[in-house]
Amino acid sequence: QVQLVESGGGLVQPGGSLRLSCAASGFTFSNYRMSWYRQAPGKERELVATISSISGYSNYADSVKGRFTISRDNAKNTVYLQMNSLKPEDTAVYYCKASHPTLGSTYWGQGTQVTVSS
Repeated sequence: QVQLVESGGGLVQPGGSLRLSCAASGFTFSNYRMSWYRQAPGKERELVATISSISGYSNYADSVKGRFTISRDNAKNTVYLQMNSLKPEDTAVYYCKASHPTLGSTYWGQGTQVTVSS
């Protein structure tokens, strides 16, 4: 059974930091590209960051470049999102997604809430 379980969300003040984790099971994690998305109330889900399956190449949405860092630990089947210098506009539900680069299979986590507020 495939599972993606996010954790690490919460309430943080502007300028603060959070580290999100997404633990994967039920598929060969190292073969999958991993991504973080977010969805704010009333807005469409948007891509935040992606990391490739083998090389670890990553890219980011312009809105988070220089503040967020995506990483993965294939030994632990986990992907992380380190979020620094958080802003109120970063408030959203954050989701992790696994996608196979050739097979087309895609899996989503259930999401974790991040709220940036004073």
